[in-house]
Amino acid sequence: MSLKYLFLNFLIIPCALHAQNAIFVEQGKIRFEKKTNLYDQMQEDGNDNSSWTELAKKAIPHFKIDYFDLLFTKNKTMYQPGPANPDNDKIPDWYSMPENKAVYSDLDNEKTITQKVIFEDLFLIQDSTRKIRWKITDETRTIAGFNCRRANALIMDSVYVVAFYTDEISTTGGPESFCGLPGMILGVAIPHQHITWFATSVQAVPVSETDFKIPVKGKKNTRKELNATLSDRMKDWGKSGKRYLLLTMI
Repeated sequence: MSLKYLFLNFLIIPCALHAQNAIFVEQGKIRFEKKTNLYDQMQEDGNDNSSWTELAKKAIPHFKIDYFDLLFTKNKTMYQPGPANPDNDKIPDWYSMPENKAVYSDLDNEKTITQKVIFEDLFLIQDSTRKIRWKITDETRTIAGFNCRRANALIMDSVYVVAFYTDEISTTGGPESFCGLPGMILGVAIPHQHITWFATSVQAVPVSETDFKIPVKGKKNTRKELNATLSDRMKDWGKSGKRYLLLTMI
């Protein structure tokens, strides 16, 4: 067993110990919890039909919670679904929203490949990494045992995003397509869409090139092409259509 492997395994430590010793990590695996407030979304999308909204709330849980894993090295990340949450089986198909099956990012070359299912069709979005103009603030918080700093930004012209990143992990990536801060993004919130992504654990385990299963299947599009196609298809869908489109393009 190599000295490097032993060292990396030593880094899989309790959060409190990590916070005290300020260990720096260059590769590993992060578990994210994505939490969606379905009741708040339905309240906004209900077109002021309060009786329909209250009836619909009885059919679904308050929150949809999903788990995702992010593998990372110094310059690459792979974000993909983690363990299934059986509680989500209670959510009917008519309230399903798009989910990424995989997001691979080559940070050095500023390229990303995203595979997702939209309307039961498989798409492969090949594009540059998302350019986000972050504004770093003085606010801090601890996430999964790491000291994080807050940054704010607008994406897609008008969508307000809050992120928390740590420079104790040198990789400049994050969940979904979020990137571009001087360290790993461990928390993201889109307040007006009532969705958050927060890391629940970080493991500094060895990651090799073969661990990155780059997606290759799906209808090939760029973000711009996919946005144009879906915008035309959902132009008469009202508030729910706008939300679906936005969540598809994250």
